[in-house]
Order: sequence, then structure tokens, then C-alpha cells
Amino acid sequence: MPTPTEVVKWQTSQDGLDHLWRATGPVQEPGKCEVLVEIHAVSLNYRDTEVAMGLYNHHKSVNSSSAIVPCSDMCGVVVGTGEGCKTLKIGDRVLSIFNQTHLTGQIKPKDMISGLGLPLDGVLQTYRVFPEMSLVMAPDYLTDEEASTLPIAAVTAWMSINGFRPMNFPGGQGEVVLLQGTGGVAISGLQIAVAAGAETIITSSSDAKLERAMELGATYTINYRTDTEWQNTVMKLTNDNGADIILEAGGAKTLRKPFDCIAFGGLINCIGYLSGKEDEPGDRINTNLLALRRNVTLKGILNGPRDRFEEMLRFYEHHKIKPVVDRVFSFDEAKEAFQYLYSGGHFGKVVIRVKS
Repeated sequence: MPTPTEVVKWQTSQDGLDHLWRATGPVQEPGKCEVLVEIHAVSLNYRDTEVAMGLYNHHKSVNSSSAIVPCSDMCGVVVGTGEGCKTLKIGDRVLSIFNQTHLTGQIKPKDMISGLGLPLDGVLQTYRVFPEMSLVMAPDYLTDEEASTLPIAAVTAWMSINGFRPMNFPGGQGEVVLLQGTGGVAISGLQIAVAAGAETIITSSSDAKLERAMELGATYTINYRTDTEWQNTVMKLTNDNGADIILEAGGAKTLRKPFDCIAFGGLINCIGYLSGKEDEPGDRINTNLLALRRNVTLKGILNGPRDRFEEMLRFYEHHKIKPVVDRVFSFDEAKEAFQYLYSGGHFGKVVIRVKS
């Protein structure tokens, strides 16, 4: 194929979802140990809407006020290679890792400055150069749109369930996994937990979404709008044992409920903050006491390293897990895609098809 010369990209000045704009520029040449990727599909995360609205400010190392290309999750094809590339070749179908230098082990401050879509330019563009080490091979059995959903949502769910287990020894059988909501991370976690043989409990405010979760193998469902004390229901469903692993997406205003339905020695993974980042005035909780009460581990999850991503891909391949794509937008409809995700009406992942 002819060497591309122009890249088309969406940009944001972090001043609102309505202010995304398109721009063009020259295609960058891959340098040493770098590859040029033609981007085919990009999946959206809640983080992307926060970046576009200037609200992603709880990591001081990644604050930025300049225009930036948003989004971190893509599936594409290598169309050019630089000097010294050893593992990737032209024609390989690849996925991006979120923090480009986070290859193994615990994330460090130096890795936080390599995040795609802030502070680095992201992937909502037609071409992008990546370090060879920051890409993994996409599973052959998945479409571009399906594969693009994996870098943040699926890896975050994987680390929530398996991050404390030794590499290549995933677990879950005989455990109870509680998932909050039906967004990308929760549905990825549901699929992983079901494939691992765990019992699963999923919450939502929509009975229609809960029905869809049952079709994916959920053991129990709870509508948290009609069952406001859902933590008590979790205890009843588990014979007062509680959930072994909780993917906690609610944030400050709902955190106490997971503490009230976690198993002794259980793990609460903080993956989001949809109810807010700050406690209500006068409504603070004593996290220290709540953790001691049931010998709980409270873990913040900032995605995961490349080697655990590849571990997860082997699990997906073995079980032939098909990510749930709620809706696919065209590249021209990027603004509409951001608005749709922010509205919260989706089930699973929202994807932008870059290459039609």
C-alpha cells in the first residue's frame, strides 16, 4: 500500500464534549523501535469524557491544558516499521496498552506520564506512531470493534479479579464476584468471572439491562433503584458470607455499601466514582474501621501492565469471550459517541469505527 501522508484526528482543549474538533496534519515517521499503525476502531471510556470536559484532574502528573487527541483504546494494523523493530511487522493487527511504559509489575509515577489520551496524544486519529513495546497482538477471532474494547475496560476488570494472583494462574471458581453497573468494566468483569466459574451478582437501575446481564450468565441481579439497601440483599444471596471480590464503581457516596456486603478477607476494587469524588458534607465514613471490621483489602485499580494484558488475552482466547459492543459510531460521529457514552444509557462498550 502507498505510504500515508496525512492524518485526520479529533482534538479537545478539555473544555466540553461539544467542543471536540477535527484537524489534519502530516503522518509521523516511525523512529527506532517504533511502528506506524493505521487505526481501525477506537473504544470509549468514561475517562475520555472527563478529559474532554477538563474534569480528569485527580492525577496531578497528567494535568494538561493544551489541545490533545483523546482516547486510549484502539485496534489497528501496522503499516510501517522503524529501525530495530523485532516483534512486529507490517500487516500485524495490534492493540494499544494504556500507559505506554507500564510493561510489568506495579505502576510507577514515571508510567503515569505515558498515558494515552492524556497526557500523551491519544488514538482518535487515522494514524499514530507507537513504541513497539507498547502494543500487543489482537486476537484473531475478534472484530476490530470488539478487540478495541479490551485495553482499559477488560484489563481493569482482569486486574480486579486476578491482580493479586500469580501470573498465569487466574482464579474465580467458587468465589462470588459483585459488579456495580453495566458499563464496560462491569460487563467485562461479568464475562471474565462467568468464564472462570465464579458466582456473579450485578447491580443496575435498569431491569432491561439486568435481563441482558442474565443472558451473559449472571447468577443474580439487583435493581439498586428499587432495592436501595442492596447490600443486605447481597448478604442474603450469599448466606451472609458476602462477596469475595467487588468491582466498586460508585465512589464516595456509595462506598459504605460494599463494606457492608464484602466477605471476611474480601477484596474491594475501586475502579470508578460515578456518584462523585467527594463525600457529602457531614457524611464521612471511617474507612479504617470498616476495613478492620471484616479484614478487607481496599485496592485502587489503574488498569494493568502489558504482561497481564497478554495473560488476559490468552484467557479470552481459550474461552472465546466476545466483548459486548453496545453501539458503533462512524469517525464523523465522534461527538455523538462521546455524548452517548456520557448519557449512561449504554450496556457494555461504545466504539468509534475509524476506518470504514
